[in-house]
Amino acid sequence: MALRISLSSPPSLHSTPSQWSSSSTSSLVPTRCVDWSSNKRRVASAISKEIRRDSIVAVRCSLEATQEAAAAVAVEGQVTEVSKDTFWPIVNAAGDKVVVLDMYTQWCGPCKIIAPKYQELSEKYLNVVFLKLDCNQDNRPLAKELGLRVVPTFKILKEGKVIKEVRGAKFDDLVVAVDTAKSS
Repeated sequence: MALRISLSSPPSLHSTPSQWSSSSTSSLVPTRCVDWSSNKRRVASAISKEIRRDSIVAVRCSLEATQEAAAAVAVEGQVTEVSKDTFWPIVNAAGDKVVVLDMYTQWCGPCKIIAPKYQELSEKYLNVVFLKLDCNQDNRPLAKELGLRVVPTFKILKEGKVIKEVRGAKFDDLVVAVDTAKSS
């Protein structure tokens, strides 16, 4: 949050808060200077209301992300859609179980072809956690963190560490990688 007050022009005895404009960053920017002696209470009140409103919004946003991450749970026998906020909490909650992550995009043809087979695989291996991450603009930081270069990419994790990777829609290679991870 930024708080900007311009005091560059000469003081005006008739400036009121109604002459102020609110910028897109929700900071108060007077269009004219304020006579601090007569409007001190109104100015302080307007500024404190703006600060409180911004603080509440910021806290609410971080609480929503935390609540979303806390509420995210992978269900055995099905594929769970994750985001950058929910991925690591689910991986950490999996403990020593094998976690398989399908990194895909909406526009990818091979991703769409392998999706039903991936779902069938999740129904077959009930003691493995199967996740999907749409590598869109919102989830780009996580995709970059995991080293995504091509879609689809399947990351196999155990105890929070990537132990195997399958690039491309290679279903047989994915099955072998999951079996290997389970046996290790």
